[in-house]
Amino acid sequence: MWGSLDFTVPVTDVAHAIQLSLGPVFLLNGLGVLLAMLTSRLARIVDRARVLEARLPQASEEEAAEIHRYLAITSRRGRLMNRAITLGTMAALLVALVVVLLFATAFVKFPFGASIALVFIGAMLALVGALWCFLIEVRVATAALRFGPSRKNGN
Repeated sequence: MWGSLDFTVPVTDVAHAIQLSLGPVFLLNGLGVLLAMLTSRLARIVDRARVLEARLPQASEEEAAEIHRYLAITSRRGRLMNRAITLGTMAALLVALVVVLLFATAFVKFPFGASIALVFIGAMLALVGALWCFLIEVRVATAALRFGPSRKNGN
């Protein structure tokens, strides 16, 4: 009968579910590392914004305009990192759900195959979105780089 719990599951079925869940568990580990890197990057962006805001009261008009420009860029970078973290967290949650569904197939007589596939596809789409936001943030940060003295009039 579909949907009924089976508490007499052989150990081999449980062992098979564990084997099937190893790949997603390693993926969860990688997502954890990615999320740690993204949150660290967001913390650096926030710290940079605080430093810039602290410089505003004593800045000249010209310096204040430049600081406001950098704050706008920093704000955009922060929003991109926030989106990347949100999508990365969604990916991790969906991968964890895949693991739960894999184990559920050992105990519940219900065809979870399509559900597992759809949840995994959702996880990969969320991961793609997170990486895309990260890529855009890196490009925004790189475009804002300035080395050496301030250049006026394009010189």
